[in-house]
Amino acid sequence: MFAFAVAPYITGMPGSRAAHGPSQRVQRVCPHLLNSVVVPLAGIAIAAYLLGSVPTGYLLYRIFRRQDIRSFGSGNIGATNVLRAGGKGLGAATFVLDVLKGCAAVWLGGYLAVHWMPSAPLRTVEAFAALCAVLGHMFPIWLGFRGGKGVATGFGVFLAVSPWAALAAFAVFLIVLALSRYVSVSSIMAAISFPVFAWLLLTGPRPPFFFVAGALVSLLIVVKHHQNIRRLIAGTESRIGAPKPA
Repeated sequence: MFAFAVAPYITGMPGSRAAHGPSQRVQRVCPHLLNSVVVPLAGIAIAAYLLGSVPTGYLLYRIFRRQDIRSFGSGNIGATNVLRAGGKGLGAATFVLDVLKGCAAVWLGGYLAVHWMPSAPLRTVEAFAALCAVLGHMFPIWLGFRGGKGVATGFGVFLAVSPWAALAAFAVFLIVLALSRYVSVSSIMAAISFPVFAWLLLTGPRPPFFFVAGALVSLLIVVKHHQNIRRLIAGTESRIGAPKPA
């Protein structure tokens, strides 16, 4: 009895209620939503993630030192560990390339949004691409989802979505580093400060998701420093310029 009662509503056959009722409207709306929102966002997410997931530190160390950076120091693929294991040149190159890939992911997301989703708020899509790029760096598919801490890539996406806020956060990084000589503390404080600076300094459209994405990126960076936080509490975290243990 139940099957016979609901059949006219779900078949969509001519003469049924579904042909002229809410179900038909849903059938018309869903493909439009899928083609105009879901598919473009999925494409932007994949593109930003893959660009962010390029393991620059791992590749540079593999190319120039013929070794796996993950077997040295903290095992991280980021600029700080490359600097300590491979020298200033490789560390600086890793930092610059990680920043550039973060910027590029946001720019690519904005470019695709203009062509695929012209009616979508550009700043919202850029923030979405920024979040996906940082996730790509932290959890790269190429390295078993074990990547970096997202500091340089996070700075890159911040620089693309809100340059003044990113530069203010970078100033916080430099000040804290000069005072503490802890890269980890400087990175955490800079990450925490960015959403505040973005709120204060952002001009133009202020979509809510922009601030949500910025806060999520900052939170991810802080969480990725959990081992550093443990070492800071234990008093075993290394400082810049401190002599290495024998």
